[in-house]
Amino acid sequence: MDKKILIIEDDPEIRNFIKLYLTKDGYQVIEVERGDSALEVFKRENPDLVILDILLPGIDGIEVCREIRKISIVPIIFLSNKIDETDKIIGLTVGADDYITKPFSPRELTARVRTHLRRQMYYDQRLQENESILKFDNLTIDIERHRVTAYDRDIELSAKEFSLLTHMAKHPGKIFTVEELFERVWGEFSFGDTRTVMVHISSLRKKIERDPSHPEFILTVRGAGYKFID
Repeated sequence: MDKKILIIEDDPEIRNFIKLYLTKDGYQVIEVERGDSALEVFKRENPDLVILDILLPGIDGIEVCREIRKISIVPIIFLSNKIDETDKIIGLTVGADDYITKPFSPRELTARVRTHLRRQMYYDQRLQENESILKFDNLTIDIERHRVTAYDRDIELSAKEFSLLTHMAKHPGKIFTVEELFERVWGEFSFGDTRTVMVHISSLRKKIERDPSHPEFILTVRGAGYKFID
């Protein structure tokens, strides 16, 4: 699953309890116990989701949430001993996505984590699909202008090469079979014609990759197909 979750909680028992269940679900977990050091860790680790206690030493979780919201839309789940509705409203008003009252069941917490990560992934995919300019490390694709820049070089691509690259780049990390790529780009069934796609992939790599024999953008997934960088 390789999603990274930041737990900001001063109680070591609760941190260990949460970490145990999240790591069992395949998540990478980073722990912070103080509010005044949380933002620095957040910027360094760039987590996919934050579990944030409200009562923290240093600065409280409300302020931590405000600061995170200035730089990120990452999902934030508040934890609190407080059950007053006003506290929940304040937490959600400052930018949290969810609020769980202690004590809580691990199944409830992990279910909510999965839900928010799934929603964020869907949002990111829709945002990427609607962008006219796709930017990655050392590669920029300007869809409207039909322009590609790789390692600060303008790249000339054929119409099919551009369509192939754009379609994969809109879905980073997704594995496409040769048949899927043929149907999406050529608009028809492949009927076993794998060579056409393979030739275009090879041509793309020669044009955009720094070293086509060790591609960084278009990767081969053995026995499955191809994917664009995650």
